[in-house]
Amino acid sequence: MRIEGTSENEANMTEAAEKDPLVLFMPSGKRGRFPVGTPVLDAARKLGVYVESICGGRATCGRCQISVQEGNFAKHKIVSSLDHISEKGPKEERYERIRGIPEGRRLSCSAQILGDLVIDVPQDTVINAQVVRKAATDRVIERNSPVQLCYVEVEEPDMHKPSGDLERLKAVLDKDWGWKDLRVAQHLIPQIQGILRKGNWCVTAVIHKDMEFSRPTVIALYPGLKNEAYGIACDIGSTTIAMHLVSLLSGRLVASSGTSNPQIRFGEDLMSRVSYVMMNPDGREAMTKAVGEAVNQLIGKVCEDGGVERDDIFDMVFVANPIMHHLFLGIDPTELGQAPFALAVSGAVQGWAHDIGIEANRGARVYLLPCIAGHVGADAAAATLSEGPHRQDRMMLLVDVGTNAEIVLGNKDRVVAASSPTGPAFEGAEISCGQRAAPGAIERVRIDPVTLEPRFRVIGVDKWSDEEGFAEAAASVGVTGICGSAIIEVVAEMYLSGIISEDGVVDGSMAERTHRIIQNGRTFSYLLHDGEPRITVTQTDIRAIQLAKAALYAGIKLLMEKQGIEHVDLIRFAGAFGSFIDPKYAMVLGLIPDCDLAEVKAVGNAAGTGALMALLNRDHRREIEETVNRIEKIETALEGNFQQLFVNAMAMPNKVDAFPHLASVVTLPERKVLSEEGGEGGGGRRRRRSRD
Repeated sequence: MRIEGTSENEANMTEAAEKDPLVLFMPSGKRGRFPVGTPVLDAARKLGVYVESICGGRATCGRCQISVQEGNFAKHKIVSSLDHISEKGPKEERYERIRGIPEGRRLSCSAQILGDLVIDVPQDTVINAQVVRKAATDRVIERNSPVQLCYVEVEEPDMHKPSGDLERLKAVLDKDWGWKDLRVAQHLIPQIQGILRKGNWCVTAVIHKDMEFSRPTVIALYPGLKNEAYGIACDIGSTTIAMHLVSLLSGRLVASSGTSNPQIRFGEDLMSRVSYVMMNPDGREAMTKAVGEAVNQLIGKVCEDGGVERDDIFDMVFVANPIMHHLFLGIDPTELGQAPFALAVSGAVQGWAHDIGIEANRGARVYLLPCIAGHVGADAAAATLSEGPHRQDRMMLLVDVGTNAEIVLGNKDRVVAASSPTGPAFEGAEISCGQRAAPGAIERVRIDPVTLEPRFRVIGVDKWSDEEGFAEAAASVGVTGICGSAIIEVVAEMYLSGIISEDGVVDGSMAERTHRIIQNGRTFSYLLHDGEPRITVTQTDIRAIQLAKAALYAGIKLLMEKQGIEHVDLIRFAGAFGSFIDPKYAMVLGLIPDCDLAEVKAVGNAAGTGALMALLNRDHRREIEETVNRIEKIETALEGNFQQLFVNAMAMPNKVDAFPHLASVVTLPERKVLSEEGGEGGGGRRRRRSRD
């Protein structure tokens, strides 16, 4: 195979390189080809994947652990197998014999690449791990918990009153607390007599009652006085899992934690995970097990951080997109991967934590919010509960930008919802130098419109790259790639500075002005950081961002048409990613419609906030159940004008829609008409873009 502009020898070398094994690292999503025999640790370092190693590759520290994922990963065109990695050598065997290593893990400094691989970097071995940006809310939530602790003094047995201990416990709970028609969890019945006698007939009953007409249930029983009760609110995202531990008695947030969703190793986006289930017989079980283990580890982490016993957790609320929702419950998500995108269950789900493998009190209950539609899940319902478009007089647009964007638009009169398949580009995947948010990732970018020189900030460093002391401050974390917030900013800045046209084509003629415009065959790239690794923004990267933002904008426009409106009054960015998007740059890119920038706000992990609201107040559960029943679901794939809206949205900000609010605060560039090769077309003419 020959590549234009290369010698025959270079072409042969390129062809040989393309036959090298392809290695994909998760959860970063970085990939590359490496010759057979390359140590996995060396491959990780060349790709900028952080793998801890402090012994210089001598297999003595054990920090560089990785695991190989087996299966057919169709999206990446990888069949990964344990046969594609070398057997354990003497050094690795010695470490395992002396120190031990978890089953299924290898030391990447010793393991060598023999074939195509999907490598998982376990997050418990990573010190500078991905930054999980899903903070808890500081909102005051009125409490009306389904869980109540009731202290009672039970009448002792009497030969003249031959009622059972359980019946006398129920009687006093009715007399003192008004609890009638009580059920008792089955696992408690064999323990009741021992608990009563241990407490000298004084006990605390933990009673759970959620819905108005449901029977109250004794889910736990303690000798003496018990005054500790906790709950978990958890948002299971496709990329990250965020968890909050809360006191059910005071509403106090005790601890929060988060981690990468380990399902990323099976596929970065939702459809690739469905594909994995379809192509691998044990795929569903593997993903359900992975997310269950991650949730249990997080419960252990928040309990340790908060000084709480796991056995004191009595209630849990989970939210997730539909595919994560189904996999968490052990439901095959295959039907969600094809029309008509049928949910196995759309309403709220309640049950015992123990039944789905969640480790807490044996009587702990779980509640999952309802899903709105096949691709608008319980997380969107929770965000809706949190931000309340259904409570607004004005028209609110609520957007959760992730691998699958969920969109809710409405006010107190009418609410509509849809999803848009944005893919993982905004989270760094499928971007040549993209990565998830972690120390060393570029998170902010500015480009001088005159010199075209960039400056940037990286996560973990307070200084900008052009400030004195930046190099020293960044030495510990490096400059490793571009995360989602910076991807939006760099493309928007490239547009504002004239480096790319409104159609997203890099202007090759700019190479005369700056060395940062680099030719790659027939297209051009922008050099953002000339270091190790070298970070560029390629024409392919820009196209990936355009496709993602066009899908989102077209979905929003469809909902606006359904509502019969031409503008929105309020825009709320939900989700971890949305918290770090600069509204101005999101609008310059054309990610969202024109709006007063003062009314565009990031609301953080609104899904997590909604989960907290449902955990602490059962009235909120009824509110969102009723609201979801009223929300009108729009399937974008069935709308005839979606394609035209999508094409219009490929331009920056948009081919036809006006952005008067944006134009009042940002000087939009003149329109350039460029060919795909980066040269001016249409006679090289330029004309100012009309905003009328």
